[in-house]
Amino acid sequence: MKIIAAAIALALGMAGVARAGAPLVHAEAGWVRGATAGGVTAYLGLPYAAPPLGERRWRPPAAPAPWTGVRDATAFQPACLQTGVSMPGEAPPRISEDCLYLNVWTPRTVPRAGAPVMVWIHGGGYSNGSTAMPLYAGDRLARRGVVVVSLAYRLGPLGYLAHPDLSREGGGASGDYGLMDQIAALEWVKANIAAFGGDPGRVTIFGQSAGAMSVSLLIASPQAEGLFQRAIGQSGGVFEPLALAPAYQLPQAERDGEAYAGSLGVTSLQALRALPAARLLEGKADLVSHPVVGPPVLPLSPADAFAAGRVNRVPVLVGYNAQEARALTDLARVTAANYATELTRAWGPLPAGIVAAYPFDGDVGARQARADLERDLRFGWDMWAWARLQAASGSPVWLYRFDQRPPFPAGSVRAGWGPSHFAELWYMFDHLDQEPWAWTRDDRKLARVMASYWVNFARTGNPNGGGLPPWPGFDPSTDQVQRLGPSVATVANPDLASLSAFDRTYEVLRGHPLLSRQAAPRSSFPPPPARP
Repeated sequence: MKIIAAAIALALGMAGVARAGAPLVHAEAGWVRGATAGGVTAYLGLPYAAPPLGERRWRPPAAPAPWTGVRDATAFQPACLQTGVSMPGEAPPRISEDCLYLNVWTPRTVPRAGAPVMVWIHGGGYSNGSTAMPLYAGDRLARRGVVVVSLAYRLGPLGYLAHPDLSREGGGASGDYGLMDQIAALEWVKANIAAFGGDPGRVTIFGQSAGAMSVSLLIASPQAEGLFQRAIGQSGGVFEPLALAPAYQLPQAERDGEAYAGSLGVTSLQALRALPAARLLEGKADLVSHPVVGPPVLPLSPADAFAAGRVNRVPVLVGYNAQEARALTDLARVTAANYATELTRAWGPLPAGIVAAYPFDGDVGARQARADLERDLRFGWDMWAWARLQAASGSPVWLYRFDQRPPFPAGSVRAGWGPSHFAELWYMFDHLDQEPWAWTRDDRKLARVMASYWVNFARTGNPNGGGLPPWPGFDPSTDQVQRLGPSVATVANPDLASLSAFDRTYEVLRGHPLLSRQAAPRSSFPPPPARP
């Protein structure tokens, strides 16, 4: 009778949204049962691709096998294979090579035409991360009237290995299996999300750190064309000159893949596929744990794709945090005396023009200079460059700078972070109540504002809405940012001088200014290959 009732709901145009007591939905592969709490129904651990095991290791994701009966969707599936955690203080997740699953949170009621959809891509340096982190739960955003999806994707060498044998097998290219997984998950969303109450024509991809870098790559991928209509990038993008990252280019990535295989004591692809999954995280795994620029998934880097007019033109909301490096770098060891030595030890020799853009006086000043330099080097310049490229392409863009100091408890691993990498996530997901910290009225106000901005953007392609501080679109001629802090306001970018120093250095490496040409008229992407 419950199956019949759900079928009637579909026939009546109710989008198959589960009701309390009978949260059943029919997806392409079969029926699923979720669980309802607090006015939101969660469907957890839904397969969007076949398990990438055995001969499917290092192949494009294949469609999941259908099932009979009703699949229980009330528990997360294991995260993809990894060795660490994506955020300090996080508990290590359950892991498995069989990990291509996603989760859906849907609100109690949705419009007949469907609710906006927000698809979350977690961070973790392409090597770690889990959709089961409580912080990433989509329930609070779903209560605001959107359908939220979070997806897992292959990580580390299982997700990004390039190798000559794989390239021959793949028609001339290899790597980017994690990016292929994200695209496959978006294809699943397009085909299935209406059954969960979502509008497949209003999909927003959003991610943080490596998740935001992935968003920037999906903007440039022809295989992602038409799979999303808006994009949000939080503290992560891939816009530096490729001269700084030769390992991101296929020839060097293949050589690194051979070195990685050698470090595991094998020389053939067959032997690599025969190794136990855990062994693949050993050896020189760090050499093969990042995306690769090369066809067909990523023919051009994001910067080159913008210059060529070969991007998925959608509205974009991007930004970074005022003290990104506080969560990522041991600043306590930095002094005025060892500043240059410590900087070189961490990053190798940096161009003099960049180092000179961060003057300091004394030990405290040295630590702040190091923090500011790493903020811009790791994240700030990419987000600023992304905003300028987006504006030059003619697509709308909004740029923020997060400047709120969360009340991380003294003595915790997060003490002293301030507005650092990760810090905006509690506010954006509106999950302050997950942690028993001394949240203030300003914290709760900012969480309401940020969650509203993000949901408004997913709904209309513009973060503005009634009762919110106005947020003008980014204009490179004025270079203002939306300050997300104790007060929310549009201000001049306080990091403009140092960001410009990076720009001048990168211009020399690139051989031309980032915006030397207006983005060319968009030519059609070639059609993506059929999914196996």
